[in-house]
Amino acid sequence: MDDGQPSPAASSAHPPRRWDRTALGVAERVLLRVEEGAFATLALSGELERGHLDARARGLCTELVYGTLRKTARIDRVLAMLTRKGGGTQDTQVQVLLRLGIYQLLQTRIAPGRAVDDVVTRVRVLRGAKVAGFVNAVLRRLAREGLPADPVPTGTDAALAHWLHARHGLPLFVTREWIAWLGQSGAHALCEAMEQAAPTWLRLSTVRGTVKQARARLHAANIALTETPGLAHCPEAARLAGGFPFDSVPYGEGWFVAQDLGAQLVARLLLADAESGPLTLPPGALLDACTGLVSKATHVAALLTERGDPSRPIDAVDKSARKLELGRDHLHRLGCGTVNAFALDLLDDQARAASLRPGYAAILLDAPCSGSGVFRRHPEGKTRLTAASIDELQALQWALFSALAPHLAPGGVLVYSVCSLLHAEGPALAQRVHRELPWLVPLPAPALHAHARPGHDAHDPALRGALTTLPHRDEADGFFAMRFVRRDEPGR
Repeated sequence: MDDGQPSPAASSAHPPRRWDRTALGVAERVLLRVEEGAFATLALSGELERGHLDARARGLCTELVYGTLRKTARIDRVLAMLTRKGGGTQDTQVQVLLRLGIYQLLQTRIAPGRAVDDVVTRVRVLRGAKVAGFVNAVLRRLAREGLPADPVPTGTDAALAHWLHARHGLPLFVTREWIAWLGQSGAHALCEAMEQAAPTWLRLSTVRGTVKQARARLHAANIALTETPGLAHCPEAARLAGGFPFDSVPYGEGWFVAQDLGAQLVARLLLADAESGPLTLPPGALLDACTGLVSKATHVAALLTERGDPSRPIDAVDKSARKLELGRDHLHRLGCGTVNAFALDLLDDQARAASLRPGYAAILLDAPCSGSGVFRRHPEGKTRLTAASIDELQALQWALFSALAPHLAPGGVLVYSVCSLLHAEGPALAQRVHRELPWLVPLPAPALHAHARPGHDAHDPALRGALTTLPHRDEADGFFAMRFVRRDEPGR
């Protein structure tokens, strides 16, 4: 293996390039913006547009950004083991470049000499020969010796919680909770999964045609899908295996949309059969609250079409007018004319009373949350999550739920969901509903193979039929969802 020592031969092997037009240079800028508080998705999108990279370089840049963010804590732990001072450098830009160098050595097929040379050359330009020599020594040692030993501790839950916290960069209160919930092996597997790239799931549109027709259209466009025979309960879900779907003709024609399997199961839960048989809804419209980019609303519209109820209207509301503007493009492309998207602050009592219907047949509330179930998609969220922020989110989630519940018609169903795997944001709310809103009763959907949370909640009647998806178990984002049916008038 090349030990990564920069050399004239290595430097002349590839011609000089403008740093800001390379995958590594754009990745550096994105990661520096994330360090300043930017969201990775938005920062990457903007920098890719300014960087004018070709398709191959864009793909590499995206991998470098998200891969480095997912593994930042592990990379910093490796860096501490490789340096005598145990921390490397306090210079943020050099730290970012070191992380990129370590990620390339450990996770990509980039030649070690090239990976080291690019980073060291950049550091030399920025900080001079002394700092570049330090960076070169660290990267060269890693290339030569490989990863230092970092064995999983055996013994107490506390020891493992601290190790997972340090290795994966998750807050300690999160690793403690996941161990208490899933056990040591389950929590370890979940933490490891949060460092892996999430699979790309597509939802095939049954508004445009059948699932079979959609698959044929994608196949004709050289878009490969993985066979998923275990998803008979969600046949429109298709995992991408290869190809470039979002530049294809079938995408423009509205045959599919990108949507994670976990999110698809949440929409499925809204209209799924109950234990007693097919779900019967009262008359009236449906509401997709906190709709975002209206993906779930378009899914519900497709499911209504499958049920022979294609004309039932759907109100899709969100506080963000910008998200709705982007979402309307999806509505047009997917042919969902029954979805009415409009901006609304659901916590504004007067605006809610003026804009929402009095009795919805079904309500889907995919509430704002910590995003602890989607850390592999938004890895910067790990370092920004605090116990105090969970308390604030918990209060917001209950305020939204209690504001919307009275808008549900008798006999109507309400699904509450969060892309979180924390008790406070999911099961705790369902338990509060059980105590304070007894006219809302859990309505399980057996066909979705709902999983109650293991441990002390497993037999809690307040959580009967809870749906939990886990990245390491289900190849889906982490979601918690519960469906309720309104049995009696409030106050009875």
